[in-house]
Amino acid sequence: MIYLDNAATTKTSPAAQKAMLECMEQFWGNPSSLHTPGQKAAEALAQARETVAACIGATPREIYFTSGGSEADNQAIVSAALLGKRKGKTHLISTAIEHHAVLHTLARLEKDGFDVTLLPVDESGIVKVDDVAAAIREDTALVSVMFANNEIGSIQPIEEIGALCHEKHVLFHTDAVQAAGHLPIDVEKQHIDMLSLSGHKFHGPRGTGLLYVRRGVPLLPLIEGGAQERGKRAGTENLPAIAGMAVALKDACDHMQEDTQRQLALRERLIAGLSKIPHSALNGDPVRRLPGNVSFCFEGIEGESMLLLLDDKGIAASSGSACTSGSLDPSHVLLAIGRPHEVAHGSLRLTLGAETTQDEIDYTIQSVAEVVERLRAMSPVWDELQKGVRSYVIQ
Repeated sequence: MIYLDNAATTKTSPAAQKAMLECMEQFWGNPSSLHTPGQKAAEALAQARETVAACIGATPREIYFTSGGSEADNQAIVSAALLGKRKGKTHLISTAIEHHAVLHTLARLEKDGFDVTLLPVDESGIVKVDDVAAAIREDTALVSVMFANNEIGSIQPIEEIGALCHEKHVLFHTDAVQAAGHLPIDVEKQHIDMLSLSGHKFHGPRGTGLLYVRRGVPLLPLIEGGAQERGKRAGTENLPAIAGMAVALKDACDHMQEDTQRQLALRERLIAGLSKIPHSALNGDPVRRLPGNVSFCFEGIEGESMLLLLDDKGIAASSGSACTSGSLDPSHVLLAIGRPHEVAHGSLRLTLGAETTQDEIDYTIQSVAEVVERLRAMSPVWDELQKGVRSYVIQ
């Protein structure tokens, strides 16, 4: 199987698996216990915290381990909103292309009386810094903009937005789930107050994540019941998974430059090949995008059928976010960049990984072309387009 759905999840690396097994064998105590096994576990937990903090330019005390990116997003946004409300600030700013972990949290807060502004993005999927500046008000408590989009790969001007928010004394959160391990992150340089990431996006185990919170920024717990994570996240820490995530993140950051160059070459080869298919269009910015992300729309077909036929050919792909793959609605991200409903339904996302080869890319290009041709031959919509009954959207 050619696996091209790494944005959904990555294969746990051998290094992460080794760290997890060693942790289960050697550091099986509860980190909150005072006896020797517990203190050995506490030391391992502290080491993992130091490791991940160094990868993003943070200090260990600014790191809170979570069950993943969704929990971290929820805790960051809810904390900022409720703390802002105490000061009379009930305005929250985000973008129309955020992950649903952000959008659904904002929608819940809106029902509770908060005022939410979702900024538009351009046709490349990038928000304008000037639009963020124009949206900030005296009562703005938080700006939350994702580092890089999970569907179309577009990278946002995080450093510029962070600098703006600091100038305006507004908290800035970024969902960096897709960026961590793939793009350089420096929370100090990029003026980030809160940052979420998830271990299984960079070859760590599923069910792990973290929330970075800048020192001095208050954080409210979502889960009550214990003093773990300095009282901000109750529950005995999943130390083996945390250790695996820490090793995976360090490994990804240590090899980022070489992995990026390799993936960029494969990505551009894939984009060039798929662009030759008539009436196809690349989604997202062609340059400011994740090194392993390729997202296309093909007019006249349905994405779900394409995925099933590609699976028959031994290619694992997706049509967008794995978190919403069961929905029949077109991607909110594709609609936000201006794709009409009928075109957005024909989307394909291919995300490369550490094991992707050039031969796999070439086979994928050939297979996608064959599948698109087959589906179009059966499509009444495509027949109408060819006969001129309808006009092409993608030229």
